[in-house]
Amino acid sequence: MPVKPVEAVWLAEDNEFSFPELVELSGLSEAELHELVDYGAITPVDPGSPQWVFKGRCLVTVRAAYRLRASFDLDPHGIALVISLLDRIHGLEEELGSLRAQLPRHAART
Repeated sequence: MPVKPVEAVWLAEDNEFSFPELVELSGLSEAELHELVDYGAITPVDPGSPQWVFKGRCLVTVRAAYRLRASFDLDPHGIALVISLLDRIHGLEEELGSLRAQLPRHAART
């Protein structure tokens, strides 16, 4: 079976995507992405702008949203809820890691 070449892009926080680019890269429809914005799962850099632009991290979020929709047949509201919970878990894990780093070495092992 021949191997298909895949284009890869290094994603950094300073990357930005227009709304149409996010639609194309996410696999979600425009309506689904609008709903994710409405529910606060993703936020444009300037929500008041007529042409929405999103930070690079939003691509990771909308790709996760696509997988959640495909795997669990969730509607946009359910996807937004799961994404907000995953973001909260990620934030708590970072906070826990930071607190563990402040512990003395022998206390961190237990």
